[in-house]
Amino acid sequence: MSSALHHLDLSSVLFLDIETVSGFSSYADLDPDWQKLWEDKTRWQRKDEFTAEEYYPQRAGILAEFGKVVCVSLGVFERAHGQGRVFRLKSVFGDNELELLQELAHILDKNPDYRLCAHNGKEFDFPYLCRRFLINGLDLPKVLDIQGKKPWEIHHLDTMELWKFGDGKHFTSLKLLAKVLGIPSPKDDIDGSQVGSVYWNENDLQRIAKYCEKDTLTLAQILLKMRQEPILDESEIKIV
Repeated sequence: MSSALHHLDLSSVLFLDIETVSGFSSYADLDPDWQKLWEDKTRWQRKDEFTAEEYYPQRAGILAEFGKVVCVSLGVFERAHGQGRVFRLKSVFGDNELELLQELAHILDKNPDYRLCAHNGKEFDFPYLCRRFLINGLDLPKVLDIQGKKPWEIHHLDTMELWKFGDGKHFTSLKLLAKVLGIPSPKDDIDGSQVGSVYWNENDLQRIAKYCEKDTLTLAQILLKMRQEPILDESEIKIV
């Protein structure tokens, strides 16, 4: 990996993962205008394999116009006296997306010099958050507002982009990258495809937050591996 990554101050990085769900529990809950907009938006993706109604629970959560954020997990490295590394994890979650995003904005604006890091963040997490901030009538936090900035002024890291090494076609999931780098995976409770069901059918936000925190921790472990540093052990991880 490049010397720039080795010289990166880890305490300046805010690791981030989001969980999103469809805006409504089912296609039938959409009004006719929204149903038509959903049909038009997804026509080419679903082709003749799925009806718009069948496709809604599968994909609405990943489109910011039709979904919402229910959890954001954040992780930072801190250095405590005599304790070496400390990685702190915190989740912001809830049914009220406006309140969730306001809390997230408060955290981000208190620390505007953080360098955000996510897996596929430049294609998904960061733009999704920006769209939902605007949909909710909120200003973008400084670290997410990249309009008009030069590339070197944008403080975003993306572990999937780092793994591409310039290969624009390449896609590697967080789970696969962790496996190939030899990062132990905690026993999975749910995966990303189940988040919508856990939210709408069980309303178990704590379970979703735990899953999101696991991905944020894995993200930090991947960056450590890319820097050829030892991964975190349990004694170095603090959930707040």
